[in-house]
Amino acid sequence: MNVKVSRKAHFNAAHRLYRKDWNEEKNDTVFGKCNNPNFHGHNYELVVSVTGEIDSETGFVMDMKVLKDLIKNEIEDALDHKNLNVEVPEFNDVNPTAENISVFIWNKLRPHIEKTKELEVVLYETPRNFVTFKG
Repeated sequence: MNVKVSRKAHFNAAHRLYRKDWNEEKNDTVFGKCNNPNFHGHNYELVVSVTGEIDSETGFVMDMKVLKDLIKNEIEDALDHKNLNVEVPEFNDVNPTAENISVFIWNKLRPHIEKTKELEVVLYETPRNFVTFKG
């Protein structure tokens, strides 16, 4: 029997959506006000879910304290109150869209989650705009 457990988290970060290899007009056309050269920020909401068998000894799919600490150490410490374009090396050459941020989060967490368990990341950029990545 598979069960999904989830942990919510929050971080604030600034970014600019643009491509260095495009001119300003094309960046403005594609990314609009998200192309602001002075950046803009979001209050990101994150839901990390782990799906797997319930351990017969503990009754856990995953210890939620372990998941909480992983999210804090691997994600919140790396992204909270950061300018993603400037302060997070993984976004030097990757546009920090919600899609790419969710993949970044999944890749940071995946090595710490048992391989037999499924990992899912849901990232809310706004209350109405969110992405889901399962690997």
